[in-house]
Formats: sequence, C-alpha cells, structure tokens
Amino acid sequence: MSLPSIDAYVSEHKEQALDTLFKILRQESISTQNKGMRECASLMQDLMRKVGMEPEVYETKGHPILYGELKSNNPEAKTILLYGHYDVQPPDPLDHWQSPPFEPTIRDGRIFARGAGDNKGQIVAQLLGVKAYLDCFGTLPVHLKFVIEGEEEMGSVHLPEFVEEHKAMLESDLVYTADGSSHSSGQPLVLLGVRGMLSLEIEIEGAAFDNHSGNTGNIVPNPAWELVELLHTMRDSDGHVLVNGFYDHIRPATSEETKLLKDLPFNASEVGEKIGYPSLSLDGQSYHHKLTMEPTFNIFGMKSGYLDQGVKTITPSKASVKIDTRLVVDQDPADVFAKIEAHVKAHHPTATVRFLGSMNPSRTPVDTHIVQQAIAGIKEAFNQQPLIQPSLGGSLPDYVWTNILKAPSMLMPYANFDQRNHSPNENITLDHFFNGIRCTAHVIHELGK
Repeated sequence: MSLPSIDAYVSEHKEQALDTLFKILRQESISTQNKGMRECASLMQDLMRKVGMEPEVYETKGHPILYGELKSNNPEAKTILLYGHYDVQPPDPLDHWQSPPFEPTIRDGRIFARGAGDNKGQIVAQLLGVKAYLDCFGTLPVHLKFVIEGEEEMGSVHLPEFVEEHKAMLESDLVYTADGSSHSSGQPLVLLGVRGMLSLEIEIEGAAFDNHSGNTGNIVPNPAWELVELLHTMRDSDGHVLVNGFYDHIRPATSEETKLLKDLPFNASEVGEKIGYPSLSLDGQSYHHKLTMEPTFNIFGMKSGYLDQGVKTITPSKASVKIDTRLVVDQDPADVFAKIEAHVKAHHPTATVRFLGSMNPSRTPVDTHIVQQAIAGIKEAFNQQPLIQPSLGGSLPDYVWTNILKAPSMLMPYANFDQRNHSPNENITLDHFFNGIRCTAHVIHELGK
C-alpha cells in the first residue's frame, strides 16, 4: 500500500470535500438554543452513509448521538473510536462577522463559518479521511467506531450516560479525537488530556427591590460591594486561590511531562498578538505549565444594578457573579464545588451558590504504546515529529473514554491556532482542513501495522 496515493486522492477531491463540508456548515445547529439540531444530525448521517456505514441514532433526553461502525477484514485488528460533535456555539454578536456565520466563505485561504473549526470542519475531515482510505485501498486495516454527539457545546450532558450504558458496543483500543487548536508555531500537535471544568454562580441579595441611592444611602446594604468583598476572600492579588483545599489532589507532572512542556516552542510576542494581548511576558515553560498543569479560578460574568448608558442612581437589590474553574487531574469537580460553597457560606451565610455544570479532567500517559503508534502516523502525514502536550488548556469530555470506557485517548487538533472558535469570524485554513483528511488516513494506516 502506498500512502502517497492518499495525498494524490485528497488533492484530486478538494472541490468535493469542500462541497461536503459547506453543506454541513450551512446548517445551523446551536444546541443551547435547540436550533437546527435534527436537521444537522440528518446531514451528518448522510455523510456517514457515504463513507460506508449505516449510522444508528441514539436518543437522549437532549440531542441525539450518532453511532456507526466500519469493520476490517482482519478480525484481530485494533479498534479505534473516532469522536466529534455536530453542535456549535451561538454566532453572536452578528455584526462582528465579516460574512454570514452560516454561509461558508473562503477568504485569504481560510473557510469562515460558525463550526468551521469547532467541530464540523474537524469531524468532516476525519470522515473524509476514512473515505479516502477506503477509496484508495478498498479495506481498512483497523476496525473503526464513530461517536458524533450534539451536546458538546453544552457540556456533553448525556454522553457519560450513553458511554456507561454501551460500554460493550464502544469497547476500543484507542479513542482518537480531532478537536481544539494547533500549536501557535503551526507545527502539528498531539494532546494527551484535557483540563476539567466546574462552573457556578454566587448571588447576594440586599433589600427586596432597588432603592434610591440618596434617600436610602447608607441604610440598605449594597450587595455589589458585599460581593466584591467576598471575592477578595477567595483569591489574592497573585492569583492564588484562597479557598481551603482548592489545590488538594492535584497530580504532579511526571518528569517526562515536564520535559514535553519544556520542549514546546514559544514566542511570547507572537502568541500575545494572536490572543489579542500583546503585553504577554511569560516564558515558555511558565506559559505551558499554567495552561495545562494548573487550575484556574475565572470570573466570566458579573451583574448588579444599572449597566446601560447614562446614569440611574440606585442601590441595587441583587449582585451575582459567574465563575468557571478549569481543573487538572485528579481534582474532582464535586469536591471543589463543595469547598467553594463552604467558603462562601463561612464568609457570607446568606449568599446563594448555584452549581451550573462540570466536566472531569483526564490524561493519558505519553508512553502508551498505541498512542506512540498513532504519533508515528501523524509524523508520516506531516513529515515532521509532532509536538506533544500532556493536556489541553480547555475542556472536552475526554474523561468518558479514560474513566468510564477505560481506553487511552488522544487529541490531534486539525484546526489552526487562530481559528477563533466561539468568536465571530471562526475559521479553518484550507491547508488545515485538507491536512486533517490526510492525517486521518495516515493514522489509520500506521495503527493497522
């Protein structure tokens, strides 16, 4: 078998690949708003059929999960599970888009559309990579399973239950996910885990309604000030979280993981430019350690009083803050939530703490044999050794594979570093999309040896 034939095939079928992707990108599929979800699931089923499988639809209490299989002629072949999602984030604010978010447009070598990078462009590249392999060689050297869900952008709320109930059906030697962003250097990147996440809301109430800030100034309590004072008890000026036990159970990086982080290339000015923060001054080792091996304590929204234009002199009746924490192995979101709740109650007994969602962290050891085989396939696809990062800074439901299915898992981002996922003008470069197709075929080939 000659893998250059795959490269030639991808080159010859670029227009068909783009037509396939554009059809799916045109269909909005906003899971949090239940917009276009069934329609997009149907389009994804059609693509799975074109690849050669007969997809099954598994209903959940939310949006459906699609499952399909392709068998190798070799019964002893390894089984690889490919995961992705067909739902996307809302496109707001619409006036920041240079072209309509659900009308894919090519500009400057990039495909602009909501879902171009996260995750439609990447899961379509996986499926087309499998089709390319079958069209070139007729048979697969490995068994393939596909799980494509519609709730990743809302926390994959029903995926753990699906995996728990279908362990035997999903049993695999490796889970291979194409998601996330490539390294800022442009080099291919392998990720062997993710940070977990806990999101919560804290609300403080004062008077029963907003008051005139002069007539009752110094009389009714101001919950906005109380919330600010509470937050000061939770984190110091250096960013250290002051909640008792917050840093318990964190698994230290191994010497191999520390070396991998140290070897990752880093250019502070280049990264700063790409993330819109040109004053970034961290060194590479600190940057990557903070991004992968340390938890966060982030405020992503605050609300109190009058926030529109002009002046409205009131003492607000309520104040609230929404917080997300990115957690690392082996932190437990439920344990961290309980500790935050206890801290809040100790400092402000009448405050309300609401759990909003969570996802467990996950990590696969770098020396796992089948992971090393897949890395060899990625090296062949790009003709260079990929960078290896022990964890993604963000969160994906990777733990359902490592903790529930008990399978090693790896992520190979097919999208560019500056894909602007979750933001206006989301994009994937044409090169990244086509290389994703090639890479999938190369990984299949290597894992079949």
